Amino acid sequence: MSEPRDTSSISFTALYTGHVWTRDGISAPFFRTRGGAFLYGALAPFEYVGRHVVGGNIRTFLLQRHHLIDHRLHQLINDGVTQVVEIACGLSPRGHRFCQQYPQLTYIETDLPDMARRKQQLLKEHGVLSERHRVQPINIFAEDGELSLDHVLGQLDQNKPVVVITEGLVNYFPLEVISDFWRKLASALTAFPRGTYLTDNYPLYKGMPFYRTLKVLGGMLGTVSRSQVGFHFHSDMEAVDHFHSLGFHNLTIHNPADYYGKLPIPKTRGNPMVRIMEATVGAVNS
Repeated sequence: MSEPRDTSSISFTALYTGHVWTRDGISAPFFRTRGGAFLYGALAPFEYVGRHVVGGNIRTFLLQRHHLIDHRLHQLINDGVTQVVEIACGLSPRGHRFCQQYPQLTYIETDLPDMARRKQQLLKEHGVLSERHRVQPINIFAEDGELSLDHVLGQLDQNKPVVVITEGLVNYFPLEVISDFWRKLASALTAFPRGTYLTDNYPLYKGMPFYRTLKVLGGMLGTVSRSQVGFHFHSDMEAVDHFHSLGFHNLTIHNPADYYGKLPIPKTRGNPMVRIMEATVGAVNS
């Protein structure tokens, strides 16, 4: 059996996104890092140009996706979900914030071993780890063993619904590669009465403004991160059909623009470039 793919090259983005969240006030101060502050400052000129020329920048899309995932997670918890697994958690503050707000919640944060150790130590130093809020290593391409998806989900109560989250992960892989994980996830979620998967995705809709610019930027980011950045899907229906083919029963696609004025998210000029995909397996909530 071949070795699981190594995705450690993209972990530098965790520092930048972590700093964006602390600067926006949605993360605890102890998530701030020197590396994140450096990257934030280094990218400031490019972010300025993006905001004034394109009508939005990386920070805008990071905040749009984070607030929208939070919004749906709040709703799902209010509907009875008590188990959450966040994959590629990086320096996301979500686990910390949600466990503070919902004492009934079991929240497992996961990432590649080095990042998981870093996150675990950070949370441990500030006394916020517990049996219901913990950090574990994972490799989404591991077929078995302690790094596998099945091992992580196997620690949960399979008589209760679960939510799995990936944020800032899927577009670092070509569609055919990330689909292997999606197919595995859909199968694993069938063990629960209801499984919900929330992820951000940057589609490349035909006719979208800055279509060519996005492709160029994707190539540049892929070079920097030594990854194969991909923009998946050219239409919502293409995404729906694809997720159905992988074993998910339903897929709802959320556009941040539909939540302007309802959530504290920044607006872009024109159609936002990020979408939140909500895929489900199992019975539909009444």
